[in-house]
Amino acid sequence: MGLLNTAILISGEGTNMQALIDRCDEGKIAAKIAVVVANVTNAQGLKRAQTAGIPTTVIDHKKYPNRESFENEITDRLHAKKIEMVCLAGFMRLLTKNFVNQWYNRLINIHPSLLPAYKGLNTHQRALKDGVKFTGCTVHYVRPEMDTGPIIAQAVVPIFPDDNLETLSRRVLATEHRCYPLALQMIADGKVNILNDKVIIEGASFPRRELLNPSKGENKKNLVDKG
Repeated sequence: MGLLNTAILISGEGTNMQALIDRCDEGKIAAKIAVVVANVTNAQGLKRAQTAGIPTTVIDHKKYPNRESFENEITDRLHAKKIEMVCLAGFMRLLTKNFVNQWYNRLINIHPSLLPAYKGLNTHQRALKDGVKFTGCTVHYVRPEMDTGPIIAQAVVPIFPDDNLETLSRRVLATEHRCYPLALQMIADGKVNILNDKVIIEGASFPRRELLNPSKGENKKNLVDKG
């Protein structure tokens, strides 16, 4: 089985994109990042991709009369690269049903919460405001409804009493950088199947203990180190 020909769509810094590139370069993911597409001309992630020697293209959504024509241009560029899998990595555009269906089960996204909780924006602010004890991130297949779709992988991050937006965001982002490559690795290895719109992963291992927060006898440093 050859490498999974993959595209990454970004709008900003591209740190999750960088995590995917790094794992592919290390040979830990049976995928090739064939192109990085940005909808923002000065997206910092473009420089990251160019430094890694990956072709980049900018498709500025502002130059198109509607979402359909913008997305058609994206699809044409992806087809030209014979793309098999599309990863959204901080791509800040809502996608139409037509685009999602064109890439059905070949389009994945990472979201900074434990879906289905906290869909949309400002996830960390909302979690802190609600006083929940856990948050995290979710990698999922994309469906037309925002932040829905079969869940491939999730990572749990405890929220500490002294957390603020900066500390929590930083800790969740570090976990995203582990979770997203894992999800793409399992897909590229042919381990991920979808049955009744739920993900089944062949040969996967699962945690055998719960994580409590607060948890007497475990200090903050140990919890952070365990991810």
